[in-house]
Amino acid sequence: MTTPLLAVKNLTVAAGRGADAPVIIDALSLTLAPSEIVGVVGASGAGKTVLSKAIVNWLEAPLSVRSGEVMFEGKNILTIPEDEMRGLRRRIAYVGSNPMGALDPTLPVGAQIVEKLRAVIPGTSRAEAEKRVIALLDAVRIPSAASRFHDYPSQFSGGMMQRALIVDALVTNPALLVADNVTQPLDVTVAAQVIRLMKELVAEFNTAVLFVSSSLPVAREACSRILVMEAGRIVEEQMTEALVTTPTYAYTRELVEQTPKIWAETVPMPKLADDRQVVVSLRDTSQIYQVKKRSGLGGVNQVRAVRNVTFDIRRGDSFAIVGESGCGKSSLMRLLSRLELPSSGQVLCKGEDIAGLRGSALLKFRKTLQMVLQDPFGSLPPRTAVGRMLEDPLRTHGWRDAAKIKERVLKVMTDVGLLETLYEELPLGLSAGQRQRINVARALVLEPEILIMDETLSALDQAEQFKLLDLFQKLQVEYDLTYIFISHDLAMVRKVCNRVAVMYLGEVFELADNDRLFFDPGHPYTKALLSAMPTLEERRYRPEDCLLEGEPPSPINIPQGCSFKSRCPHAMEICGQSSPVLTVRGTTDFAACHLVKPVIDVDGGKVALRAIMG
Repeated sequence: MTTPLLAVKNLTVAAGRGADAPVIIDALSLTLAPSEIVGVVGASGAGKTVLSKAIVNWLEAPLSVRSGEVMFEGKNILTIPEDEMRGLRRRIAYVGSNPMGALDPTLPVGAQIVEKLRAVIPGTSRAEAEKRVIALLDAVRIPSAASRFHDYPSQFSGGMMQRALIVDALVTNPALLVADNVTQPLDVTVAAQVIRLMKELVAEFNTAVLFVSSSLPVAREACSRILVMEAGRIVEEQMTEALVTTPTYAYTRELVEQTPKIWAETVPMPKLADDRQVVVSLRDTSQIYQVKKRSGLGGVNQVRAVRNVTFDIRRGDSFAIVGESGCGKSSLMRLLSRLELPSSGQVLCKGEDIAGLRGSALLKFRKTLQMVLQDPFGSLPPRTAVGRMLEDPLRTHGWRDAAKIKERVLKVMTDVGLLETLYEELPLGLSAGQRQRINVARALVLEPEILIMDETLSALDQAEQFKLLDLFQKLQVEYDLTYIFISHDLAMVRKVCNRVAVMYLGEVFELADNDRLFFDPGHPYTKALLSAMPTLEERRYRPEDCLLEGEPPSPINIPQGCSFKSRCPHAMEICGQSSPVLTVRGTTDFAACHLVKPVIDVDGGKVALRAIMG
């Protein structure tokens, strides 16, 4: 029998040292063999992150180990001297799910990883270390890795930062990698690439991976064996396929049942009239950023983040904008919310160009359109009571009656599922789900017409996502809301969105109704996204047929013709000569691909454009 690389034996962790301190991890045991990828799944609060940090001996007060062992390569790392533990750091790596605060903001990302590599492998030259780091940044699909090596953490998106931290963990070829929800902030194609990279690491260096995740479908993609965790205990352990098909414990069955079905179930969408008011319009909208060149005689590069985007969003829509990290979703969000003005084109709200809004007109627009952001922790002031947070927007917009303000705030708290007792409480100690409900309440308190949901659910576990999706649908009816979901989570999009725009390198490649997009996509890129979705059901599109290799071209040097041609399995000669435009597929669906050919169908004297795949 193979000796385990890692053996956790009867580990108990408490939130404090007293006998009455609450127990977070309760007499937990697990083993991990060399070259094995084992998953730990469970809801928020199950103790997954505490377990992850205990395994690498990084627990901080008030958490403390009450009993048990963590045996790594035959040594109990909980009791060995600190100088010996420092030597083991080369052999043990940890990556968490909150990337933005993990690196020094005053130093370039690449330089920090190089210094770590040279510290744990003495004798490594700086040139050799830089070459190794750039190769790994490229392997996890950091666009223009050699250039981004010199960028600071603030210049990386959340997804790019997560990939950089994965490089930081892998750079020393560790024997054990503890990956704590590492794919949660990533889009589906990058997550698939990261999982593939982990498997390659296992094969090449015999690295063992403890893969902690809130998503059972993601764990299924990565792991050979899965442990289900609830309330600090392992409640079920099976080989992956057996656990997915024949779960025995009630909580595991609930996880399986709550996993969204993409193709196996019909998703009921409300029937919406075609003559509804257009509330948001983009008209040939582009955004170009000027970025200083790092070499030569100065000058600037032009980053074309959004390119000639045109679409309408009607009242009552749940409109999704999806695509890989770096495709322009966040830039588009800043244009829609008037945090930035477009370089060219227009953004219209109910027919009015928002670029021209000033004073009271701009304040009125801010009330009409609100945002709920991704990070439930960093987006709330930690020293402000919940009630005061929700009161401030009302006071900004002219409310003065204290009794009416409190009445309004308490109603919204009730509407989003928050207890009124939280009114005087600080957000410290609240769960991610509770914090995100506060963010939703803060947006709703002004009774907006449009909500931009920017990766609102990506930091939450599967069970909490399930609850909030139901809440969003209820609030849409009650408040007559129009949603704009900016997301990489296509399972969520399938469940709640009636229209979907697919972006790539700043352009909209496809625009379609929900069923058409998921069952009959018109663009190869859309198929690639769908093939990379983690799911428990049989895929409609196979990754081996559709999944992309390489990285998108740089938004600084966009090639002639179709910007997708270097990664497209169906690229033709014309793709290098001309860029395709959005072509109608039926009455409301469009795709920008040379394979989509418009034809005229004459039926009963009526002429209608439809599309066929060439």
